[in-house]
Amino acid sequence: MRPLRSMTRREIETYIGEKREAMRKAEMMGIENEYHVNERQVLIAESYLIDLSQIEKGKIYKIVSNEEHYFKVEYIKGVFAWGFFIGGKEKETGIPVSMLQLKRKG
Repeated sequence: MRPLRSMTRREIETYIGEKREAMRKAEMMGIENEYHVNERQVLIAESYLIDLSQIEKGKIYKIVSNEEHYFKVEYIKGVFAWGFFIGGKEKETGIPVSMLQLKRKG
C-alpha cells in the first residue's frame, strides 16, 4: 500500500470505504481490537481530506462525537493536532485533525 500522503482524494476515499467495511465485519464477528484499529485508520485517512488552513492554533474545538469533549490546539504537525483536552489530566497529546469539529465551508 502507498502512503496516504501520496494518494489522490479518490484513492483515499476508496481506502476509507475499505476500512469501514473491515470495521463492519470486525464488529459482526465481535473482534473489538480489529474494529478499533480500522477505526483509527479511517480517522487518520479522513485527516488527509481536511483543509488544514481551517484549523487555528490556540482555538478550542469540540471533538466529533456524542460526548462533550473539547480540545485546545497548540500546533499542527502533519495531519495531527497537538494540544490538550479541556479538563483532561493528560499532558500534551496528538489527535487526527478529523476528530475536530470544523465549520463547514459554503
